Amino acid sequence: MTARIWAVFLTCAVVVVAAGIFGLSSAGVFERGQPSSQSGPVASPTRVVTTPKPTPTPTPSPTRRTAATVHAPPRYVFPIAGCLADASQSHHDYPASDVFAKVGCRFVSPVDGRVDEVTRVDAWDPKTNVGADRGGLSVSVVGVDGVRYYGSHLSAIEAGIRPGVSVRAGQVLARTGKTGSARFTPPHLHFAISWPTAPGVWWIRRGAVPPQAFLNSWHDGGQLSPVSLVARTRRSYGVDRGCRTYC
Repeated sequence: MTARIWAVFLTCAVVVVAAGIFGLSSAGVFERGQPSSQSGPVASPTRVVTTPKPTPTPTPSPTRRTAATVHAPPRYVFPIAGCLADASQSHHDYPASDVFAKVGCRFVSPVDGRVDEVTRVDAWDPKTNVGADRGGLSVSVVGVDGVRYYGSHLSAIEAGIRPGVSVRAGQVLARTGKTGSARFTPPHLHFAISWPTAPGVWWIRRGAVPPQAFLNSWHDGGQLSPVSLVARTRRSYGVDRGCRTYC
C-alpha cells in the first residue's frame, strides 16, 4: 500500500473517531456531577423553610369564687346561753324585750361584729331615774349586718370586751344581773335592736325596733334578720332631736 493510500486511510479513521466522540457527546455523555440534557428539566432542590409556630396567647381561666370571696349571710343566735330564758313579747314606752333569766347567765353576741359601747359603772339613782343610767352595766355590738344589738342590767362584763373589739356570734360578752333600774325587779337582760349612732345616743341604743320576732326565731334555731326592718324604721324616724319618750 502506498504512502498516499495510508494517508487517506488515517484521515478517514480520524474523521470517524471524531464523529463518534461528537455523537457520544450529543447522545448524553456528561461530566461527573452534571445532569444529562435529555433527562428533562431538573428541579432545583426544594428549600424547606421552617416558620416558627406563634406562641398561643394564654386563655384566662374563669374566675373561681372561693369561700373568701363569697359573703355568707350572718349567723344569728339567741343572746342568752346556758340558761332557761323567757323573752317578753311587749315592752313599755319604747321597743325592747326583757329576757328574764337568773343572775350570772351568759349574755352572748347574737351575731358576728364589733363591740360598740361598754358601760362598766352602775350610776343609776332611783331618786332621779335618769334615762341614760337606767341600763346599769351594758354592752352594745354592731353586727356585720349593720344592725346594733344592746344588752343591759348586767352583773359583770368580760375583761376583754371593749369598744372596737371584734366578736363572734355566741361569744360571751357579759353576765346577766340586776343593775340599773332592774335593781327592784326580777333579774333580766334588757335586749334592744337599733341602727348605729354616735356614742352616747342612749335613746336610740336602748331600742328602736321591736325585737320579739327575731328573738323568737333565734331561740328556735331560725335565722330571721332584722336588717330590712331596721332600715325602714330608720328612714321613717326622721331627724334625731334627742329623747322623745320616757326620758
